[in-house]
Amino acid sequence: MLLDLSEEHKEHLAFLPRVDAAVVAEFGRIAVEFLRRGANPKIYEGAARKLNVSSDTIQHGVEGLTYLLTESSKLMISELDFQDSVFVLGFSEELNKLLLQLYLDNRKEIRRILNELAPCLPSYHSLEWRLDVQLASRSLRQQIKPTVTVKLNLDQNGDHSTHFLQTDPATLLHLVQQLEQALEEMKTNHCRRVVRSIK
Repeated sequence: MLLDLSEEHKEHLAFLPRVDAAVVAEFGRIAVEFLRRGANPKIYEGAARKLNVSSDTIQHGVEGLTYLLTESSKLMISELDFQDSVFVLGFSEELNKLLLQLYLDNRKEIRRILNELAPCLPSYHSLEWRLDVQLASRSLRQQIKPTVTVKLNLDQNGDHSTHFLQTDPATLLHLVQQLEQALEEMKTNHCRRVVRSIK
């Protein structure tokens, strides 16, 4: 699977051929640090002074390299696919090998960082439901008032949580229709592409 880089990312990465290999390797280290701790403007300013360019150029270069490494690591693309993805950028053979080495050296760590950054959402454990029907009350002898009570058990990091939900059948039917519509939408080509890119 090849990476599909936008024109903006290609522009950001276009700065890399203008610097030597040691600087690109340092940019790779800064890119991994950027994932760990976030952006550090002082590093960009210091590098900009040394290279005699604007700090925005340095920042865009590091962000472009970060995007290249994170997307490659997220999709776990092979060495050959990475080389083909970088080849379209028109870099020299030496720079392509250096970028490949950066990817191979850092992909496990980048995947670990991305897993730590991923939100931990609760997951389904079990569901119990009960239908209650009130047939009459003191003031109204002939009434039918159905109520659906749902007990939803969720797991999050080994902890169990229980949620009670109560609704009337008409609202429950509407909720079911909306969920079925969402499941049908997940079968569309657009949603499949989005889900593939998230994984």
